[in-house]
Amino acid sequence: MTDVDFALLDLPRDAPPPDAQTYLRTAMAWHFGTDTGSPYWLRTATTLDFDPVTDVRTFADLRRFPNLVNELRDAPAGDLIPRGYGAPPPVPLIFESGGTTGAPKRTAQLPDWVAQVVEWQTDDFRRAGFVGGRGFLCLMPSGPHGVGYFSRVVSARLGSICHSVDLDPRWVKKLVARGAAAEMSGYVNHILEQAEYVLRSQDIANLHTTPPLLDAIARNETLTHLVGDKVRFILLSGAHVDADTLDVLRDVFPAATIAMVFGSTMILSQAQTRTAHETFVFDPRSPYVVFWVIDPDTGEQVGYGERGQVVMNHISKGMFIPNNLERDSAIRLPGPEGQIGDSVAEVAPVATLDGEPVIEGVY
Repeated sequence: MTDVDFALLDLPRDAPPPDAQTYLRTAMAWHFGTDTGSPYWLRTATTLDFDPVTDVRTFADLRRFPNLVNELRDAPAGDLIPRGYGAPPPVPLIFESGGTTGAPKRTAQLPDWVAQVVEWQTDDFRRAGFVGGRGFLCLMPSGPHGVGYFSRVVSARLGSICHSVDLDPRWVKKLVARGAAAEMSGYVNHILEQAEYVLRSQDIANLHTTPPLLDAIARNETLTHLVGDKVRFILLSGAHVDADTLDVLRDVFPAATIAMVFGSTMILSQAQTRTAHETFVFDPRSPYVVFWVIDPDTGEQVGYGERGQVVMNHISKGMFIPNNLERDSAIRLPGPEGQIGDSVAEVAPVATLDGEPVIEGVY
């Protein structure tokens, strides 16, 4: 590929590139170019039986890559930064997965990508019903997890004070794995106690939490009244929730708009949410993120309306993660016009991944 215009990869931008295939080929030239690629991908390229620059012409060709996401458990963070950012490169934000199937996986998010995600999420919150200028309670992981960081930044963009209660999903998963029901209950009560302090003393109209924690709130009479009286927007993410449980939660909190998002550390973002026939549908932000829903036994895409396992691809200037078979199953749906890949609905965890049980806990 000669005369590559890498400006096509620049972010943030208001609209996706008009030619997705050109965007993909430009990204391949960037990530596998000697002067622009990251040490990780330049090293990995020598082990592949194809040349990504010349052989990856369409998004379907991303299936040629092995799923290397487990290498992000111990790859040096500095090796993930493309050389094309210059020397010294911008300092990335390092976000980690929840460690559902072992040691956490790590992503390096460069400032341009972070700025783009903030733009997307600010728009998402506003469209979903976030009450700008009123307080925001975030019962979500912070620390190494991106969700807490972006919630704080987006809250500020919307003119709202953010009150956080920290959540350690890794510890909860350990408790679930060893059947420590009493300790698990104690930990959840610890989270709820802190939430009650905030709800009693602060002007809170917005809540970001997980389905299991909202279910626990709904079972606590004091918190049910506090949330019911004060909160007008509830955003659910992290763990999954079925339609029947969601209906119950809507009945318990009728004064609040309940919205849901679906994201993953390995796509460095979340999908865009739309509602179709009372079902939340999640559209990946192509061409930066592409989903396929497949039969894990054959690798072939399932039919529309059928359930399969989700494969995720992330393609941006800052990072490239192709062909990652995720822990999620979902119903495959067609996306909006112009979208690359599948949209998904009714997301649920698979039982095992890489031979390890998938434990959600509270996130």
